[in-house]
Amino acid sequence: MPALLALSRRIDRFSEWAGRWIAWLVLAAVLISAGNAVVRKAFNASSNAFLEIQWYLFSAVFLLAAGYTLLRQDHVRIDVVLSRFSKRVQIWIDIFGICFFLFPFVVAVIYLAWPIVARAYISGEMSGNAGGLIRWPVFALLPLGMVMLGVQGVSELIKRIAFLRGLIEDPTRRQQAKTAEEELAEYLAKQQQSNAAGVTAGKSARD
Repeated sequence: MPALLALSRRIDRFSEWAGRWIAWLVLAAVLISAGNAVVRKAFNASSNAFLEIQWYLFSAVFLLAAGYTLLRQDHVRIDVVLSRFSKRVQIWIDIFGICFFLFPFVVAVIYLAWPIVARAYISGEMSGNAGGLIRWPVFALLPLGMVMLGVQGVSELIKRIAFLRGLIEDPTRRQQAKTAEEELAEYLAKQQQSNAAGVTAGKSARD
């Protein structure tokens, strides 16, 4: 069990890292959308590529962050019903759901989506819109997102079994009291402070 818990911790660290980087795609989508609007209004020029890259990025955020969302216990749960049971019963229900719903769903989606990705890659399928983008990268987000979700599901399963054996604390307790937006705002503020400190240090060194 210690080896499995070590594996779970590594998976959690990866999902945490991936989630924080994927969050930047939201900013990229906003900037592209704003830039496209400015160019269209100011210069009466635009491209379908700008529109398509926005839903490519939205797809990436939605699909690739699924594992991160599972890690943070932010998926929709029927707590009105589940809260009526003891914690051990809740954990057993989670284990049942992971084994008989999450894993089969992940496998089925990958099995059905992969041929579509391969076919689009081999054929070089392009968007039907003028100036549109190549399609296989956005198609590939679906199986990739499912792989990341399934891997995080393995970690969640390990943690729940470890809890039943009395090895760890409740794994269903949310890991954050702050929203993702608040965490991102704090991260950006820290980055700004770090950059300001670097500029000040550079000026001091020159003086």
